[in-house]
Amino acid sequence: MHANLMNKLSNMRKTRLILILLLGCWMLSAQTHIHITNPNEWTISELSPYVGQTVIFDNPMYLVSASTGMIAPHRIYSPTNQARPNSPEYYNICTLNNKCSVHLSGIKGSHRNGETIYQLTAKINSPTSIQWVSGTWRGNSRQDLIDHLPDVDIKGQHRLLVCAMNLEYYLVEDFDSISWSPKGPRDSIEHEKQQAKVSAALSRINADLYGIVEVQNCNKAMQELADDLDSLTGRNYLIIEEDGGCNGTYTKSSFIYDSAKLRPVSAIQAIDVGSIQNRMKMIAFEEISTGEKFIYSINHFKAKSGSGGGDDADLGDGQGSFNGTRVKEARAVISKYNKFKVALQETDVLFMGDLNAYGKEDPIVEFLSNNMLDLHRSFHADSSYSYTYREEVGYLDHAICNESLFPQVTGMAAYHINSDEDDSYTYSRSNDLTMFRSSDHDPVLVGLCLDSTLTYKSDVAINSINVYRGESSITINNILQTDDPNAKSFYAIYTIDGRLLEQQPITYSGQSFATPAHAGVYIVMVYDGGKVHNFRIIVP
Repeated sequence: MHANLMNKLSNMRKTRLILILLLGCWMLSAQTHIHITNPNEWTISELSPYVGQTVIFDNPMYLVSASTGMIAPHRIYSPTNQARPNSPEYYNICTLNNKCSVHLSGIKGSHRNGETIYQLTAKINSPTSIQWVSGTWRGNSRQDLIDHLPDVDIKGQHRLLVCAMNLEYYLVEDFDSISWSPKGPRDSIEHEKQQAKVSAALSRINADLYGIVEVQNCNKAMQELADDLDSLTGRNYLIIEEDGGCNGTYTKSSFIYDSAKLRPVSAIQAIDVGSIQNRMKMIAFEEISTGEKFIYSINHFKAKSGSGGGDDADLGDGQGSFNGTRVKEARAVISKYNKFKVALQETDVLFMGDLNAYGKEDPIVEFLSNNMLDLHRSFHADSSYSYTYREEVGYLDHAICNESLFPQVTGMAAYHINSDEDDSYTYSRSNDLTMFRSSDHDPVLVGLCLDSTLTYKSDVAINSINVYRGESSITINNILQTDDPNAKSFYAIYTIDGRLLEQQPITYSGQSFATPAHAGVYIVMVYDGGKVHNFRIIVP
């Protein structure tokens, strides 16, 4: 009898467990799901009907501010990075940016801006505040960036890797004489930590040529970085020596290059606008293995901060103060190039550096109006960034080239080791000596495979891409119409919020690829014959 009772109790427990599991499965299947059809148009007001409920977000949610715990269904871009100032699109982005992020409490562990949460389950406390229940973090972690440099070989394999980086006030002496202290290290101890972080970043990139911005105006600072690179990489880096000792300023821009790969073939060309000196420079290099030459220009334009008058006044259009000066600087750089290329008899040019202007602002338009190409947009549509201001990202750090160099560019990308990091990892606030948060700007990388016989073809025609209901694939026609056997073509598909879904080479005209499975708006980027074509497609 005792055995029968025990069996009955055991069966009751099993039945109860099964009922609990079934109830749990039913509750899970009955969970409210939020699907955001167009992430770029979503606002937190759409959470109002769900207050008090626990929901699952079908869309990935991005951590847009690790320090405050703000999330959104897309990265939030600076309006003038995506639209011309004062345009209707600009004002629409401004409005949406103010309404698209919500505070997520209960996040555990250390995370970076730009990490993505899949299947986020959260309790909706209010339209502005939700509480973490569960979810899966993916992408943009420190380990991801340690394991992989960004892809600069979209079109083919590079022979030269060029890097531009703003070092955020790299000082080697005269620490206490800086009137804007505590910008930059305040003493030798802080300098040693800054040096360790910057050198860790530059050596991980392992570039052949560096354009350096915001470094103390003396050869000593540049030589210190070159010596660290030699020690950490086993290469032989040289600096372009210039006159003048340390003068207590961080405003210098200059060059470090691998002497086994490159040699300078011109004197350095300085471009000064008014009292702004040492910040815009140009020089020509020759690739030793091929004899190919190109002009490299590293620049640091006037900052947006402060108060200016006249055409330097802040007009409230997103461009900040001193926009007039930055336009003058852009014109001066272009003018210097136009004279320099004639004297040098070399047209290929790559402009890089911190231009303190986002992608759609007036100084950048100056370059584009002079037949230059914005490599951020050429290779990454609307998804590029190198800097974060509050929750908004964009690229102040540019890579711009002329049409003759463009076919020789294998790709470009920003290396997000800084803009997505919390300021608490800065050398002045921590003992972290890793490459992360070695500056407030991301380094920008460009791959080059120099070949002056390649030509830019601006007349390539690609059939319009249309997607109809029920279509499962898209065909790209009229590509690879070139006599160059080394020509490269590829396509890439991005979500409207800038996530790369697929990227593949195009090997023949008429090649097809599958339509994205989910309904929505997508950007298809096609590179062919030295030109980039962007199409928006709608999958019903």
